[in-house]
Amino acid sequence: MRARLALPVALIAAISVAATACDSSGKSTGDPDKKDAPKAASAAADYNPQPYDKIKDGGTYTTVGTFDDQGNPFNVNSTLTASRVWGWYNADAITYSPTGEVQYNPDYYSDVKVSDEGGNQKVTLTINPKAAFNDGTPIDWTAIKATWKANNGSNKAYATSSTDGYDQITSVERGENDKQAVINFKGANASWSTLFTTFLHPKAASVDNFNKAYVKKAHPEWGAGPYTVGKWDAHSGDITFVRNPKWWGKKGKLDKRVYVNLESTAAVNAFKNGQLDYTSAVDAESLKQVKGLKGTEIRSGGSPFEYSLYFNTKSSVLSETAVRKAIQQSVDRAQIAKIQFQGLDYKEPLPGSAVLYSFQKGYEDNLSAVLTYAPDQAGKTLDSAGWKPGSDGIRTKNGKKLEVGYTLLGDDPLGKATAGAFAAMLKPVGIRLVIKKADDADFSKILSERRFDLFLSGNRSMDPFGARYLCDFYCSDRDSNITGSGTPALDKEIRATTEIADLDEQAAAANKVEQKALQQYAFLPLFSGPSTYAVKKGLANVGATIFYTPLPETVGWEK
Repeated sequence: MRARLALPVALIAAISVAATACDSSGKSTGDPDKKDAPKAASAAADYNPQPYDKIKDGGTYTTVGTFDDQGNPFNVNSTLTASRVWGWYNADAITYSPTGEVQYNPDYYSDVKVSDEGGNQKVTLTINPKAAFNDGTPIDWTAIKATWKANNGSNKAYATSSTDGYDQITSVERGENDKQAVINFKGANASWSTLFTTFLHPKAASVDNFNKAYVKKAHPEWGAGPYTVGKWDAHSGDITFVRNPKWWGKKGKLDKRVYVNLESTAAVNAFKNGQLDYTSAVDAESLKQVKGLKGTEIRSGGSPFEYSLYFNTKSSVLSETAVRKAIQQSVDRAQIAKIQFQGLDYKEPLPGSAVLYSFQKGYEDNLSAVLTYAPDQAGKTLDSAGWKPGSDGIRTKNGKKLEVGYTLLGDDPLGKATAGAFAAMLKPVGIRLVIKKADDADFSKILSERRFDLFLSGNRSMDPFGARYLCDFYCSDRDSNITGSGTPALDKEIRATTEIADLDEQAAAANKVEQKALQQYAFLPLFSGPSTYAVKKGLANVGATIFYTPLPETVGWEK
């Protein structure tokens, strides 16, 4: 599962736009190819891993978070926050180690068998006899079938995030008894485990419930796990999870797990005054405020996040490939990264793929194969497309000025500085960037309704099988492709990569196709950055985990 998130709202002193501009030579002032630049981003994990029996019973764990507009993680409008909240009162049946090894949770799947039947993959899930939803409905093969049916794309009424993999399944059948699900694939699927890391209650899998039931609502009766919803304040957005008396596995160590609905800009202050036990330190200013606080430690490691610039190809000004290409040629990505990482003592190579990270096996810098930072060439690209320099420096064509909107969420100085940097980079080429402010709360609508020309947003990989998500970014018929770019011919090539059984071969094929997709010039990877958190000492199994999601019952305070 890959969850979308907004640009992190950050606290940092405003950076002068003049300092972010590129020099006239066309060379990046933050060239990532210098000898001291690492070849890959960090793959380190830092989360104070502790075994279950070393964690004391009791206590509360509080962070920032809330129920988003869409709380169903399978829905196209779901966000990273929604996925995290879901995991505290629903099944965490399959997780991954920090480096991506598959881990089956025996409280849900007591046995898993994968076999080949004449070139077609068969997965047999034996479900724990005790497993049941909170309303008393047994967790059995029907939950697996319902999850498949809702996500396989056969019914277009479902607003599903991704059909990839589910559309390869030909049937989900009852096995030896109701507690066994037999999943049959057409061909092989090397990353099948991503499809059933969690699952839906059959009632939640109706079209209406899938799309609407979790909008600003929780449904603990359809959940399962060591915790359930204790209190959800619809007015404030605060959520408290408490131990679930119907849980059949190891009990949760915490008395309460609390999410407080605060603006991200307020999180550091809330941590400093003791209201939170954990907060993200996304920039130098927030890190400075939390570093050295009594009873606090900084946990920092690698990051399966990537932030990118999205181009709305359906907007009139960006419908021309030449305009999109010229913008990308003008953006000094190294300078944008420099702004983001200022004061963090952190370096990484510029990202070159939407789906794989530089610390992963199979990664290739696909962007550099098709795009070079060349603002001098950007002018020529626009010249050839008929955009002529105007008397005010802004290019025109058929009486229309080349003005492009940039939607800026929130009011934090780092976001403003980044927007200002983009404007400074585009101005010499003859493109006027019009910065349009929007509220954080409008994030989902901005994406789903394509209310933007340019938009900076991020994604977090929830599993290590990045190549399977190629279609989510680049297929022309996929709602999750918020740029609206692509062609049916390219879609066909992308989908062919999902049927490759060998992960190494699949990554190689995905890299080749992604290079073609990036030549749509609708998507520009910008930076990843470290995962850095301020955490109260003694908090176990929390921090920079990369692909690992600790089971809720293992999170707590050391004895």
